[in-house]
Amino acid sequence: MAPPILKLDDIQLSFGGTPLLAGAGLQVEPGDRICLVGRNGSGKSTLMKIAAGLVEAQSGEVFRHPSSTIRYLEQAPDFAGYATVQAYAEAGLGPGDDPYRVTYLLEHLGLTGQEDPTRLSGGEARRAALARVLAPEPDILMLDEPTNHLDLPTIEWLEGELSKSRSALVLISHDRRFLEKISTATVWLDRGQSRRLNRGFAHFEEWRDQVLEEEEIEQHKLGRQIEREEHWLRYGVTARRKRNMRRLGNLQALRANYRGHKGPQGTIQASATEGKESGKLVIEADKIIKTYGDRTIVAPFSIRVHRGDCIGLIGPNGAGKTTLLKMLTGQLEPDEGLVKLGTNLEIAVLDQKREDLNPDDTLAHYLTDGRGDNLLVNGEQKHVTGYMKDFLFQPEQARTPIRNLSGGERARLMLARIMAKPSNLLILDEPTNDLDIETLDLLQEIVAGYSGTVILVSHDRDFLDRTVTSTIAPANPDAPDGRWIEYAGGYSDMLAQRKGVEDERKRVEKAEKAKAQEASGGKSAGSANSKGKLSFKQKFALENLPKEMEKAEKEIATREARMADPNLFTKDPATFNKLAAEMEKLRADITRMEEEWLELEMLREELEG
Repeated sequence: MAPPILKLDDIQLSFGGTPLLAGAGLQVEPGDRICLVGRNGSGKSTLMKIAAGLVEAQSGEVFRHPSSTIRYLEQAPDFAGYATVQAYAEAGLGPGDDPYRVTYLLEHLGLTGQEDPTRLSGGEARRAALARVLAPEPDILMLDEPTNHLDLPTIEWLEGELSKSRSALVLISHDRRFLEKISTATVWLDRGQSRRLNRGFAHFEEWRDQVLEEEEIEQHKLGRQIEREEHWLRYGVTARRKRNMRRLGNLQALRANYRGHKGPQGTIQASATEGKESGKLVIEADKIIKTYGDRTIVAPFSIRVHRGDCIGLIGPNGAGKTTLLKMLTGQLEPDEGLVKLGTNLEIAVLDQKREDLNPDDTLAHYLTDGRGDNLLVNGEQKHVTGYMKDFLFQPEQARTPIRNLSGGERARLMLARIMAKPSNLLILDEPTNDLDIETLDLLQEIVAGYSGTVILVSHDRDFLDRTVTSTIAPANPDAPDGRWIEYAGGYSDMLAQRKGVEDERKRVEKAEKAKAQEASGGKSAGSANSKGKLSFKQKFALENLPKEMEKAEKEIATREARMADPNLFTKDPATFNKLAAEMEKLRADITRMEEEWLELEMLREELEG
């Protein structure tokens, strides 16, 4: 076994109350892929900052190999003093590091490097910070919530980049799929102490449940032992009790141990407050279009959303998810087409930007909208401190300003508020950001058990697979062109359907190519004529290609009309895949015909000029 390049042992840290870290440890060896997991507020980020040398522990041993380099990705990067993103990222390089790595990473992360750091969105800031810590290829790379605000293509690119990295990794993330793909060891921080499992995150939850079950059994045994000792103390022979002072002392120690046991943090007790039932048809969109300048955000798109549906909306940042969501919920008028909202709708929105959070508000004021100390939840009056406890906030936090909360606590607070509002249509925009695994499990149960309708925007693949009934995604994820397709099922189902479409498209393309080769037997349409004029075949192509393109456009429109049926894939997935593949083939044919026509037109002008 290689010697550790980083070791933390018996780390103690307290901020005046219950110790945050009470004997925690962390050991990193070359090549490690460690995920650091635990409840919000358990001290994960603090332990990572101690390991990176950014926070001093009150006691304990910290060893860092003198020649090892460490880079730490913090949740809120500081861009002060940097004129451009390029300058910020290059500042993370060491003396012998390759500056080209910064350019390479920024390019793959969708940044030019010339952006003003003070005007970055949340996703752009995260990508700039990633470029800064990845570029030096350090011995130890510490990433605190690296996938927050990233879109799916960037998350999948980051997975590939980390998989081939030579750095030892320590990761904190709420993204189950990301942790499962990257980690090979798990450190669980719980009640101030750490436990290590030398297996990846995929095995963590089973192991955690087993540990907690064994702990509960031990506590039960301890309680029974105390009962036996107390019986001896009450009913044993008096002289024997007086002589056996050691046994009496052991009883006192057992009592202290039993009383001092701190069980695991509780789970959130919550469910969505449901309003009156909406109409059966919640949203109907018919061939809606939205453009900004020359760019099409939403090409003709149709969908029918019924009561009880849970729709996932995914796509790269900038693809138009927010625009499409606003059109579907009536907040934005389409340029063309029609959106019809159902009857009796009560909409509750969870906004990822957290724009309705006033940092000066107290928790109680935010939850009650400043209307006293009570709020109405599921038709019952509840005191705000009692409701806060359901979401794991302490009563003394009622007068705490929101600015003092961590990212995870803010996410829980917003969740508490939206769950108290009566609704039958939930709009959840990136609801999983900053939530711990246990709270994610609860949110999943809330969404699954909600009798109303849910539309959620998310980049969390595991959460999508566990909750949604259908997924709306760009038809061309690599270069979004405004075309959106609704797929049955979650994220993994969408990938399987796309693969089926791609396989069918290749089959059609291969058949068409073979057919064309059989029919061909002369010069290519674009070859030059030796007599200095267009051949008959070239003239024919020049005149007929526009007609062929128009015909292909009509065939595409016909197939789009058939695919607009939201039940088509469920009823007949083979036909759905075939139509989608044919559409892709027709679009490729139009592109080819356009290029051929332009070639011939240029040739004609050259020969006649």
